[in-house]
Amino acid sequence: MTTSQQNIKPGRYQIVPRVLVFAWRDDELLLLKIKGKGQWDGRYNGLGGHIERGESALEAAKRELLEESGLQAELRLVGTVLIDTAETPGIGLFLFSGQALGGELRSSAEGQAAWVNLAELEKLPVLEDVPILLARILAMGPADGPFSARSFYDAAGVLRLVFAD
Repeated sequence: MTTSQQNIKPGRYQIVPRVLVFAWRDDELLLLKIKGKGQWDGRYNGLGGHIERGESALEAAKRELLEESGLQAELRLVGTVLIDTAETPGIGLFLFSGQALGGELRSSAEGQAAWVNLAELEKLPVLEDVPILLARILAMGPADGPFSARSFYDAAGVLRLVFAD
């Protein structure tokens, strides 16, 4: 279908596609200590970034994981989150999770990649949606399909993650 057949109009809500990866090794989670990103500087998140034109979400997740950590993983789509930024565009986030396969851990211009024991996670300065997303991912069984959610800040400035049932 052409753009006109897709009914894409400038006034409609649009999103920027991104990926977020949570890779595992036994009871450790790979996180990125963010560097040089303003209010997020020094905080921990999964690894990820933008989906480039011509690549699938899975291809982008594998690329971002390798670029930011030097590692590879067997990944599966565990969820999608539409992030309402209160402006256009918003963010369409594809979440992947899986076991690390190999590679040599290294850091990147994005930050310092590190294995974190799950028991230590609550002591780290993580982005505010990380504990919510991880709880949902950890509760999933191997046969569970991906979840769907939306994320936004309410009128009081509190982050809300609403999962579709």
